[in-house]
Amino acid sequence: MAGIHAAGYVKNGMKVGLGTGSTVKYTILELGRRIRNEGLIISCVPTSISTEKLSIEQGIKLYELSILEGLDLVIDGADEFDENLTLIKGGGGALVREKIIAQASEKMIVVADESKRVEKLGKFALPVEVIKFSWKETQRKISEITNIEISRINRRMNNETNEPMITDNGNFILDLSLEEINNPSQLENELIQLAGVLDCGLFCDIASTVVLANPEGIEIIEKRA
Repeated sequence: MAGIHAAGYVKNGMKVGLGTGSTVKYTILELGRRIRNEGLIISCVPTSISTEKLSIEQGIKLYELSILEGLDLVIDGADEFDENLTLIKGGGGALVREKIIAQASEKMIVVADESKRVEKLGKFALPVEVIKFSWKETQRKISEITNIEISRINRRMNNETNEPMITDNGNFILDLSLEEINNPSQLENELIQLAGVLDCGLFCDIASTVVLANPEGIEIIEKRA
């Protein structure tokens, strides 16, 4: 419901970022239907290889972000969001590309269900994308700045191969079990200052609207002024 509803924000001629995940899949399917049945013309940028594949199957025209010189909006999912529309993202492993595309967009639409709404971020493990080189040292430094044990900073594994998961950028992901995050923007800044960190899954002051599906239907949550 949320994924299909979010597709309604897309108008003819728009430049659109397409997110990653199970909910955004339905946005992409609906956009494909509108292209075929309604003649919708849009230019899109995918946030992951999996999104790129699905978009091509749906007949959606894809471009490099630099060619489009900014986007009108991006539609993406979230693993958690709070009342300020600060997000945790990266459960699907595409957090860096998702953030690049979100920051290039005038508006970010988040599609989610009620389970993703929280009072305080942190129950969902925070993903941090790190380069492979000396990743254990990066893990140690993250432990220092977050004051959590290294045993709660886990390198993400591929369940099918039992090998470390490799992102589309060729890196590892460390998942931080923090329980709660009191100052998301401060934590984001501290993490991305570490040399081995490419980025983290905290999205602060980026999302503008959440399209939330709950048992009563669709709820639209707008960022406070």
